[in-house]
Amino acid sequence: MNSLKSLSNKDAKLVMAHMYVAFIALFVGATCGLLQTLERSGKFTLPAGIGYYQILTVHGVVLGLVLTTFFILGFMLAAQSKTTGGFNKTERTISWIGFWMMLVGTLSAATMILLNEATVLFTFYAPLQAHVLFYIGLALVIVGTWFDGFVMFKRHARFKKENPGERTPLLSFMAVVTMLMWQIASIGVAITVVFQMIPWALGWVETIDVLLSRTLFWYFGHPLVYFWLLPAYMMWYAIMPKIIGGKIFSDSLARFTFILLLFFSIPVGFHHQLTEPGIDPFWKFLQVILTMIVVIPSMMTAFSMFATFESRGRELGAKGLFGWLKKMPWKDARFLAPFIGMLFFIPGGAGGIINASNQMNQVVHNTIWVTGHFHLTVATTVMLTFFGITYWLVPSITGRKYTKTMNKLAIAQTIFWTVGMTIMSTAMHWQGLLGGPRRSAYSEYAGNADTAAWGSYQIAQAVGGSILFIGMIIMIIIFINLAFFAPKGQEEFPIAVVSNQAEKTPKVFENWPLWIGITIALVLFAYTIPLIDIIQSAPPGAKGYKLW
Repeated sequence: MNSLKSLSNKDAKLVMAHMYVAFIALFVGATCGLLQTLERSGKFTLPAGIGYYQILTVHGVVLGLVLTTFFILGFMLAAQSKTTGGFNKTERTISWIGFWMMLVGTLSAATMILLNEATVLFTFYAPLQAHVLFYIGLALVIVGTWFDGFVMFKRHARFKKENPGERTPLLSFMAVVTMLMWQIASIGVAITVVFQMIPWALGWVETIDVLLSRTLFWYFGHPLVYFWLLPAYMMWYAIMPKIIGGKIFSDSLARFTFILLLFFSIPVGFHHQLTEPGIDPFWKFLQVILTMIVVIPSMMTAFSMFATFESRGRELGAKGLFGWLKKMPWKDARFLAPFIGMLFFIPGGAGGIINASNQMNQVVHNTIWVTGHFHLTVATTVMLTFFGITYWLVPSITGRKYTKTMNKLAIAQTIFWTVGMTIMSTAMHWQGLLGGPRRSAYSEYAGNADTAAWGSYQIAQAVGGSILFIGMIIMIIIFINLAFFAPKGQEEFPIAVVSNQAEKTPKVFENWPLWIGITIALVLFAYTIPLIDIIQSAPPGAKGYKLW
């Protein structure tokens, strides 16, 4: 092992392989995002016959699925390796198999999109029909993630066996909960892709049950949001306290938050289908209630984090209600980027409550308000936290230094990303309230005066997208430097310890049969009867359409 690295060479190579794919995806997806906002402004036409919906599909799939999945798995593998003592040969082999399955699947799906054979957008809603290799690629990506999940489960169990009576590492526990949620949820999209869409695309069956496919997608689609968010929570709970020189406020509260998110992030998909017929209103109402319960662990997280900040501030002599603000390391991008991400989660979470509320959803459903919402949550809260992770994770596992020059560049990157996203997402929200549609290229609706105001908002989105593109370029430069060119040295892998004043963590948190059982019970309660109704009352299936 290289003594300058925080992980063994073999574990470091595994983690960095995931990171390389993630940042290539960032470049490709963000470039398509820029082209998309320019086209939507009405002042720019895509060259070479490239279609708007083609690049919209690339943007959504590559950033929403490829970038996030590879980064999250790389980060969680690194965190678990660091806190449990590293993986053995069998575990690494299994993880490499998963990585190559995901990579082959990504290349298969991306190739079909670039060839204009899978312009079906991020949600790939039937009856829009893609090339079968697109669906096979998606299936490979999903199954590949299960291999990494199995490795995390196995390593966590091995730690418990090797250290009887000892509390398991918090980061390893969080990784296990995240992958449990992901694997239970991704069964839905795997079923619809393998058993509905692949046979349909191959022509083995003529039609597809659209409502069933959408329901199985959203059974997965909303937990996907928490798959993006939980690794950010890992950073906030277990790593940011170390960066500011403090301690974890409560290990028990952190674990309980993750358990609650495991319970209530899966049986909530109907709140994405409030306007769809064929689903009984009672089950929509039930899942809206379960959606609102997710506010509780989110508020617990907010309480825990700001308690951590205030405690540290008072240790440094802060006075008054907000005196701690002056004591935070604002000139350290490892803190600044995730902290700004936290702040953006406040309006992002409020927008989520609006989206999930039956009456208010009718106002914003299928408008670009929804696009603005997930650019606040995923593209700002999650991505800024991921960038903050990158600044210490990459040099700590490549044996390089996070220099003052890179820190200054990272602060500039954070500012560009924050300003760009503020302009773009604000314009999206306002245009959505005026009825501007999502998933659509520039349109003036035949010169209708009611839509004239949309133009200025679409230009604002192009301006914000251009600023974001600059932020992306800066981020790529930082990543390349930290991976290949920064001076050799030892960078800390910052993991905080628990406050001495925190209560002892109950052993019940390691009762996995209990937590998995409750999760499955909630899922069965929320979905069994609706799925039976959908299947029994299914209308004639839809043939495939290719509208591009």
